[in-house]
This record gives sequence, C-alpha cells and structure tokens, in this order.
Amino acid sequence: MAAEIQPQPQARKPCLLSKIEAFQDVVSTAVIIPKEDGVISVSEDRTIRVWLKRDSGQYWPSVYHTMTTSCSCMSFNPETRRLSVGMDTGSICEFILSEDYNKMTPASTYQAHQGRVTVVLFVLEMEWLLSTGQDKNFNWHCSESGQQLGTYRTTAWVSGLQFDVETRHAFVGDQSGQVTILKLEQDSCSLVTTFKGHTGNVTALCWDPVQRVLFSGSSDHSIIMWDIGGRKGTAIELQGHNDKVQGLCYASHTRQLISCSSDGGIVIWNMDVSRQETPEWLDSDSCQKCEQPFFWNFKQMWDSKKIGLRQHHCRKCGQAVCGKCSSKRSTIPLMGFEFEVRVCDSCHESITDDDRAPTATFHDSKHSVVHMHYEPTTGNLLTSGTDKVVKLWDMSPVVS
Repeated sequence: MAAEIQPQPQARKPCLLSKIEAFQDVVSTAVIIPKEDGVISVSEDRTIRVWLKRDSGQYWPSVYHTMTTSCSCMSFNPETRRLSVGMDTGSICEFILSEDYNKMTPASTYQAHQGRVTVVLFVLEMEWLLSTGQDKNFNWHCSESGQQLGTYRTTAWVSGLQFDVETRHAFVGDQSGQVTILKLEQDSCSLVTTFKGHTGNVTALCWDPVQRVLFSGSSDHSIIMWDIGGRKGTAIELQGHNDKVQGLCYASHTRQLISCSSDGGIVIWNMDVSRQETPEWLDSDSCQKCEQPFFWNFKQMWDSKKIGLRQHHCRKCGQAVCGKCSSKRSTIPLMGFEFEVRVCDSCHESITDDDRAPTATFHDSKHSVVHMHYEPTTGNLLTSGTDKVVKLWDMSPVVS
C-alpha cells in the first residue's frame, strides 16, 4: 500500500483493537453495537452470534444461534434492538435482542424472495423492511403487519441499497453497474431516474443525508460521488483502489469517506475539498496535439503517407492524443486520481506540486475484505474477510 505523507505516519494509522475468530465459514455481515463493546455477526456457516467483550479483553459469544441455512445479510436497529437476517432461501428472519444482549427472541419471518436475499434494510421511521434478492426483486414490507407493501423488478440482481427517510427515495445498485432511484409510497413506487457510470457491477452504496450525496463503489475498482442535493448532476470519480470496492462508510462529522477493497485496502478520503469532475473523453480521428492520424483513419494515413498511431486520452483535459504527446504520468487528487494516470504533455506542465497533494490516505487491513461497518459514536471500524476473521479498528487517528 502507498505510504502516508505525514510528519509522524506511525501515529496516523488505524489501530487494530481486536480479532474475532472461530468461524467455520465467511462472515457475510457484521456490525458494531453502538455504546456497547459488542459485535453482531451472521455467517455462511449458518450462525448468528452476538459477541460481547469480556474483562479479559477477548470477545466471546453471548448468543450463538444456528439457522437452517446460510445467513446472507442483515440489518440491525439499535433503538429497537431488532435484528433482520436475510437467508440463502429468500426468507428474512427477525429477532429482538434483550437489553443486556444475552438473549435473542424470534419475532417474525418474511417469505420475501425466491432466491438468496442480497440486502436487507430496516427503516424505523417508516416501519418498513426493504430487501433485495437474486430473484431481481426489490420489495418492501410493513414490519408491524408483516404484509408486503410493494415490489419493483430490477434489471439485474441488487448488491447495494440505501434509503433517504426525508424524501422516501430508495437507491438501488445492481450487477449491471446501474444505480436506480425509486420514490416509495405506502403501496407503490415510481422510477425517478437511473445513473450509469461504472463499467463493473455496483458492490456498495453509501448515502449522506446531510450533503445529499450518494457514493457508489464497484468491481471496476472505482468510487463515484453523485451530487443529488446540488441538482447539478455532478459525478466525481475517486480512483484509489487496485481491486473490487467492497464497502463504503461516510463520517459526516469530518466529511471523510472510508472505503475498503477485496485486496485488503482501506482508503480514507477527505471530501472536504473542492473536487473536480473528470472530463468526457473527446472523439477524434487524429491526435488533437500533433494531428498525426490514428490507425483507423485510412484516408489521412494515405494522404499524409504516415502510419496510424494508437489513440490515448489525457485524464485531465479529455483530449484524444497519441502516445508521444502523452508520455507523462501524474496524480490528480482533486479529480480523484490518487494514482498516477496518463496526461498530455501540456497538462503535465500545468499541474503544480500543490495540485499533486494527496487527498486520501492508504492502509492495509491484511485480509481480503468482504464487508465493513463504521460506528461513528466510537470511531471504530469493523472489517470481515475471506480468512473468516473479523477485525476491529480504532479509526480516530485518521478520521478526526
């Protein structure tokens, strides 16, 4: 991972607090219990476990419950202590946890989907249970009556879901790379718009209701910030991962975005800066700098008696250029490029050292992350990996 540029970098890294092991399979989802030294986990090994920190400093399960099939996802509401667990069979099982988190009581079961539940989200303000499945259906149920209120058919199965209580907008990210915005009513919904900016499937969504910004992460290694509240249609790209983005969380009090990827990378993005949109790539049959023809421009090659060149694009201005006119590389952090990218020679000359100042820090969790959860009241981050280990991190040195 890239080194941080800090006077004392050793004091500006996430601090590993604890490891939770003993799982027989990958942990699908886990959350930190606010105001408690506790963690709730659901796993492919069919277990739901509540872990509480003992005097020894170790986490031990106060609840160990085995389901009939694999647990694929969950949503936990700390105010009601309601735990909603999505199953491999398509059903959603709800439990109520006791105040001391030593007991879990079954509450409801929803036959929500015909395939594996991919995301489940409980909305206390509406008393709605939102869910998506590999059957390509987005459903919402009334958590009081247990009745299904509505459904929407998606183009591909959904892997990211967020909800805005104020406007009743659901943000649905799917495997086609598309983000769909739906307006939900009590028993119906309407399509507001769709966003398509990723070349890979959407793997994670994060909604900031204060700034009214949606973040989407993808298997194409990128993150896009969609400015919905500004009504400008601005889409800012963030390029700082070398592998599939697996999780996104936003620390609104410091305006920092936390992202994790499957190669173990944790990136902390400073979003309290004036970021710039990346330009559209321009079309041209010849280099827009030296006017040499590209290899498909047969007429100009014949007329000028020159061999056609391969086309590239400058990441800063978007112009179509040849390799000779774009031989330089540079970071452009305010455009989201924390790694060096191709730029044309004239743009390279215009980029100052201040322009290259990083707006993100990079850290290594040392396991292949499949899920993450950030708890702002404690400043702690949870990551679970393919190594069947859950790690807890103190993020206060870097998210402050």
